Amino acid sequence: MARVLHNLLLFLIGLAQRTRVVGYWSLIYAYCALCTVVALLKLCWSIILRPTTTFRWTIRESPPACLNDTSLGTHCYVRIKESGLRFHYVAAGERGKPLMLFLHGFPEFWFSWRYQLREFKSEFRVVAIDMRGYGESDLPLSTESYSFENLVTDVKDIVEYLGYNRCCLVGHDWGGTIAWLFAIHYPEMVAKLIVLNCPHPSVFTGSFLLSLLSLRSSLPLSQNHVRSPVLLLWSERDTFLEQEMAEACRLYIRNHFRLNIISGASHWLQQDQPDIVNTLIWTFLKEGEGRKSYRN
Repeated sequence: MARVLHNLLLFLIGLAQRTRVVGYWSLIYAYCALCTVVALLKLCWSIILRPTTTFRWTIRESPPACLNDTSLGTHCYVRIKESGLRFHYVAAGERGKPLMLFLHGFPEFWFSWRYQLREFKSEFRVVAIDMRGYGESDLPLSTESYSFENLVTDVKDIVEYLGYNRCCLVGHDWGGTIAWLFAIHYPEMVAKLIVLNCPHPSVFTGSFLLSLLSLRSSLPLSQNHVRSPVLLLWSERDTFLEQEMAEACRLYIRNHFRLNIISGASHWLQQDQPDIVNTLIWTFLKEGEGRKSYRN
């Protein structure tokens, strides 16, 4: 009887979670539909009033000044021979210092790491890349080009191009997923792993949300243990991912694991609370072997 009650309780909890997720995304889609209708009405009204100017394409002659801020670093490009793609990245800090590589999420680009580029360039060679299909990096047309295998290989190729065989890897959102996978498949190349608002892939594949997005078996998980020290930063007010997913990541870490839940921040953590994020990262970096663990 106790086992039956236990199983019933688990079923009810799971049902409640699924109902909450479905309800949440139903509201999101309903809101998007409403915005679409309003936008179409505005477009029709604009066509009636200004038929010759409605579809005029305006080309920006120069990028916004903030993207050319020299305090953030130098804009560079690399063409990877294996894939043939050209990647754009921004780099700062002295060459030869330990590498800290930043992977942005969706739908962002290198600029989301602006506060971290300024902060960590004193002790690291900091590099924030535009991943394939984003920013100024090349845009492959086929969907197969965006497989996780290709995205992970991009990271490996870029690290090696920069002249390193290991790095401190930092990822947010989908960039966090790539960071987890890279640490799983290339543990010798990750001195320390820092992930913001993205659960371990095994936790992700077990989520109801991921099944709704039809992404379950597409994650290459022949193995799932992370052997690098891990810092996981999570926003208390993340409306996309549940906090329980962060706690569940402990099961897959075979090294030191630190989880910090940050109140008052949204999903865009490193931009909402840069000072707190930077302080927590510094604390994590100084734990254990310290700076020498990042050297080639």
